Amino acid sequence: MSALEKLVTWPQVGLGDTRPLALWDEASLAIATGGRASAQFQVSGVEIDSRDVQAGDLFFALKGESTDGHRFLDMAFENGAAAAVVDRPTHYPHVLVEDTTVALAAIAKASRERVDATIVGVTGSVGKTGVKEAIFAALERASRGGTHRSIKSYNNHVGVPLSLARMSPRSKFGVFELGMNHAGEISALTAQVRPHVAVITTIAPAHIEMLGSEEAIADAKAEIFEGLQEGGTAVIPADSPHFYQLRKAAEAAGAQIAAFGRSPDADIRLLDTVPAANGGSLVTAQLGRQRLCYTVAEPGEHWIANSLAVLAAVQAAGGDLGSAGLTLAEMDGLKGRGARHRVAVPGGHALFIDESYNANPASMRATLAQLGATLANRRIAVLGSMKELGDFTPAFHAQLAEPIRAAGIDHAILVGEEMTALAHELSSHAGGTLGGGPQFAHCGDSAGAIAALEEFGLLGGDAVLVKGSNSMGLAKLVEHFTAREG
Repeated sequence: MSALEKLVTWPQVGLGDTRPLALWDEASLAIATGGRASAQFQVSGVEIDSRDVQAGDLFFALKGESTDGHRFLDMAFENGAAAAVVDRPTHYPHVLVEDTTVALAAIAKASRERVDATIVGVTGSVGKTGVKEAIFAALERASRGGTHRSIKSYNNHVGVPLSLARMSPRSKFGVFELGMNHAGEISALTAQVRPHVAVITTIAPAHIEMLGSEEAIADAKAEIFEGLQEGGTAVIPADSPHFYQLRKAAEAAGAQIAAFGRSPDADIRLLDTVPAANGGSLVTAQLGRQRLCYTVAEPGEHWIANSLAVLAAVQAAGGDLGSAGLTLAEMDGLKGRGARHRVAVPGGHALFIDESYNANPASMRATLAQLGATLANRRIAVLGSMKELGDFTPAFHAQLAEPIRAAGIDHAILVGEEMTALAHELSSHAGGTLGGGPQFAHCGDSAGAIAALEEFGLLGGDAVLVKGSNSMGLAKLVEHFTAREG
């Protein structure tokens, strides 16, 4: 076929098979769940929150500890639901099952079994959502819209089956995020996802309260290899102190290994990097016999490592590395995970770096270093408490004093009780001497942080990092100040 003929016939829809066009219909849902359908219908989406239902969706009436989705059937159908999965009869079109949570898992299993797609699973202590999004964007570009992914951080015992249930039977690729805070959780999730490519971004002391050590965290993340399909690939960080532990687990699962990083052990190896004009990086990497040069739009050393993981995953999935390079050059920060905003303030604009969704010691250090490398008249850090650190909480918070000083932070606003240890550490080195800490304020919640930042007074040329565990509610601070965006 000539190039012109290919252009004229693009995209190829590929309807010469028996795969359904609808996401689900009443017959397939009844077969998958063992339930009973009340009427004929087809659905184009799956939703568990009645407020998010759109026209044509299937609404799962899940029961939780404090609420019951059956109470919101009216709202779901007012918003356009085509049908619901319920455990009691209703006058709306529905599939009646014994347990709606079990039914969601059954639909997820049926979805995974019917699709002929290459599946990528992503986990890690830091960066898994950003890496998942970049892998998706790269595969989506090359597959002409044939790639599915879990949205947001739908990575737990509800989010993963929901994401699987939403996957079109015509998908060519699927990219899923797997999260955990206890041992055994990823084992259950990877059994549902059954990936062909399993990615671990990094190992860091997130959720150490539940697991006790980084070694135990590495073991818990390595559970993702248990679900790998025969001949599958494990993408692991070669620069991690837990590299050999991860490699051993991957080899025990029969995986091919694709290690990424600076280390000589890396299969996807960083050769060189220089700052790019836009604040990102120009990267040169070796992939076997191939040498690639590409741009990473996202700033920070951590995104250089993330880019190598993305290339490794795309290559292992049979995707297009050119598309991956273009994707990395165009990636914008996600809301709560690196999104950047220009905010109008006296004297010009201030830069807000929104990292308000999550925080652990490793990601705190990475983003503080990123702030330190950002051109600014003044550097301001609004830092919320890091959760799930257990007995390590005071030490990990106090240790942030060193990266704060190294980044040249001019003013810090510390939010939450756990930040008391850092406040004490900064106070003990205050006084304006060489190597001393910045000015700082300590408050209890996001409202106090907003007031403290207003009192400090932003000026044109300021750069503000906002980072903390999601439960600290610092997204409210970002929303408050970015209302002036312009």
